[in-house]
Amino acid sequence: MSFILRQVSRSAEGREIVRTRTIVETGIETEIEIGRDPNCEIHLADLAVTLHHARIRRLSPGRIEIVATANLPFDVDGRSTERAEIEVARGASIRMGAHSLAISAGEQAGDVAITIERVEALSDASQARDEGRLFSLRGVAPGKRASAWVFALLVLVAALGWPLWSFYSYHDENMAQALAATRSPAALRPAGFHADEMWSSGKLSRAHANLEGNCQACHVKPFESVRDDTCTACHAKVHDHADPRRLAAARPEPAPGAKFQLAVANAFNKPEGGCVECHTEHEGAGTMPATAQRFCSDCHGALDQKLRDTKLQNAGDFGTSHPEFRPAIVTNPTGPKPILQRVSLAATPAEESGLKFPHALHLSKTNGVARMAQTMAAEQNFGNGLDCKDCHIPDSGGTRFQQVDMEKDCAMCHSLAFDRIQGTVRTLRHGDPKAVVADLRAFYRSTAPSRPISLGGMARRRPGDFAAYRTAQDYRLGATSRPGGADGAIRAVFSPGGACFDCHQVVQPSQTKTGTYGVVPVHLPDRYMMKGWFDHAAHDTETCVSCHAAKTSTKSADLLLPNIASCRTCHGGESAHKEVPSSCAMCHDYHVTGGAPASIRQDRKRSDPGARRDNVVAAAF
Repeated sequence: MSFILRQVSRSAEGREIVRTRTIVETGIETEIEIGRDPNCEIHLADLAVTLHHARIRRLSPGRIEIVATANLPFDVDGRSTERAEIEVARGASIRMGAHSLAISAGEQAGDVAITIERVEALSDASQARDEGRLFSLRGVAPGKRASAWVFALLVLVAALGWPLWSFYSYHDENMAQALAATRSPAALRPAGFHADEMWSSGKLSRAHANLEGNCQACHVKPFESVRDDTCTACHAKVHDHADPRRLAAARPEPAPGAKFQLAVANAFNKPEGGCVECHTEHEGAGTMPATAQRFCSDCHGALDQKLRDTKLQNAGDFGTSHPEFRPAIVTNPTGPKPILQRVSLAATPAEESGLKFPHALHLSKTNGVARMAQTMAAEQNFGNGLDCKDCHIPDSGGTRFQQVDMEKDCAMCHSLAFDRIQGTVRTLRHGDPKAVVADLRAFYRSTAPSRPISLGGMARRRPGDFAAYRTAQDYRLGATSRPGGADGAIRAVFSPGGACFDCHQVVQPSQTKTGTYGVVPVHLPDRYMMKGWFDHAAHDTETCVSCHAAKTSTKSADLLLPNIASCRTCHGGESAHKEVPSSCAMCHDYHVTGGAPASIRQDRKRSDPGARRDNVVAAAF
């Protein structure tokens, strides 16, 4: 059995609001306290009601009793009394001050429902008036209207006048010139608090932490947005994303709401397309927030519709709307300069680097290469075979890798030694075919070897068939002891099985102007994604072969780059939940910087060096 208390109140529109509370009776006799005390179960905020005015308790399952506890009567069905017994089934109406308590049976058997409602205005007894005068400030404080005007004026002075005075008191032409020359906070303001710092919406990022508290360093004029000239005073080498005219043509038509925002921004001297539109500050003392994806996708999401002559493909979101990667690879290594082309990985491109190198052969754990690595394990820290890290060494920043060097990385197995003189080993000069020919002719001119010389006999030998030497079949140089052996040795070096031919593309004498052997220059780019950026250090928890299929590559023409589907197994768009959220700024930079491809930097050198706006391709980095 329970007491169901229903507190009824009405909104300003007359709508009834009912708040219900249930008091479950326990084995101990339960009593319902009525009074002005907030701790009473039925709280009546009326000065005509005492703190503890009456008490209700159950006499039997269908009968309750209400008793006055302050010797003040109350009305039960219009009759004044200090005690009354009420049949729950019949109900009753109790009146205390301006409130009415209606007793009725609840929905469950034995429940008592009590509905409390204020039916009249609260008591205006002398006690209420006395309390109102006692706690009123009317006689000692100004009125509400005067106080409002005074406080409004104080807010204007503290939040507007004082900061303006602080700004102008330290801002003049001489100080601005000193700041431009030194970019030092001390050149403009002394240490301490300055009132205009109250306008700051947050801490500066770490990149601009030295300007903390120096509002004039960027906000040159009050009530004016930071201008591009202020940014380029320090960032002098920053260049535009593309030709400003093409940038303007690529912008999408703003929606009505965006047009209104632009109108408001222009009214407050905030031009469209400024540095601050992308580089937001006062977001906290950490790294500057990355550019939102919409800043890029607004143009690049449908770029072909705005710039119909562009060769760039549309890109709106890495997870859902991004073209396949198009690395720049060497398609023809011959000639004065190698020919580079951007080819989609969807076309399974082949790279002509000028080098012959089967990754699968060198990464095997069972062939001759593995056995050679095992013999050198103690001195070279090799395991049961070669691994990617044995040849590809990260650079100092961990972003890319050092160029593979023949003498440092390859010569321990692929030795070019051919003679020993009193403990000194003579080797052919790597990378200079003319010097190789000259050294061999000089060697045969000065001495006649007792047996065919070998490019591995004096140092380490190549694994496989070349590990053993046979006088009649030693074709490392192909030389014999008969006269004219130098020509045979030269021919063997640049023929199948020779030291140069096995790793390089050899140019036959008939194909050269000088009539001598040559070697196609090797071009191993340290960067393929010329319009994107990839940091290997950020992926150091992954193994190389999880992204690069080197263990199954049998020829150097295989382009061992992961495609976009491979990257999407971990990376999604900016709003991805399961994958790593990846916005455009994670892989692309807006400005052409020193890390841009050489071709882009050369384009800039050919243009006006004094011009800030260069006509360069978009998203060059």
